[in-house]
Amino acid sequence: MKQPVVIYVISDAIGETAQHTIRAVTAQFDFNEQPDIRRHAFIRDEAALLETLEEAKVADGIVVQTLVNSKLARYAKSYCEHEKIANIDLLTHLTEAIEMKTGLHSKEDPGNMRRLDNAYFDRIAAIEFAVKYDDCKDPRGLLEADIVLVGVSRTSKTPLSSYLANQNFKVANVPLVPEIPLPEELFKIPANRIIGLTTTPEKLGRIRRVRLRSMGLDEMSNYSSDRRILEELEYGYETFKKLKCRVIHVEDKAIEETAALVQEMIQAN
Repeated sequence: MKQPVVIYVISDAIGETAQHTIRAVTAQFDFNEQPDIRRHAFIRDEAALLETLEEAKVADGIVVQTLVNSKLARYAKSYCEHEKIANIDLLTHLTEAIEMKTGLHSKEDPGNMRRLDNAYFDRIAAIEFAVKYDDCKDPRGLLEADIVLVGVSRTSKTPLSSYLANQNFKVANVPLVPEIPLPEELFKIPANRIIGLTTTPEKLGRIRRVRLRSMGLDEMSNYSSDRRILEELEYGYETFKKLKCRVIHVEDKAIEETAALVQEMIQAN
């Protein structure tokens, strides 16, 4: 019976990059027995690298390397070529291409990706926060938020929250409806963390009618009537005064432009 394919992952970090690539490739084959993937992480010197390469030779394995240290990468390549070991270097060719294109030089820092990963996970956490506390589903989130957006319906609170979350801000938003009392938590946070969003009656009316039409509803309902819109916008201004928060007029502004204004206001404090 044929032995399973043995793949050695050799990395000077944790080896996740290679592992993901191997899984993507091996998923395309109907193996009788799944490949034996042996991950050797944090290989930072030639002695440890040589030991792993010799083990791969004995096992007749395939070497997949993600060594950002160019000296170690060259050593592994030379050894594999000499010993006729299949060797896939996932980083060197792209690194060299970027260096040639930009004139910059690789930092060759194995831990740098992990720091980037931490930023990635922070962003995911911020996105999850924005979803959880969208439309004030749980007012307790207001106390934890970096930014709290308040405004009447269809003033871009949700898309703006999502965009800012992608910039690693924890954002909650509160819809302003005259018939619904404001959450107590809104008055327990500093005013400089609250941003009011408003627009013109004409713009709000157009947006609401389009929204109703897309939902198959009567676009001339109370929700989009001039009287109701004026009532809500007036209530919005009264609320902004109570909260002593800054206000952004979002009409004719792209989400990116509004987000930049929000960040400027928050970071100015």
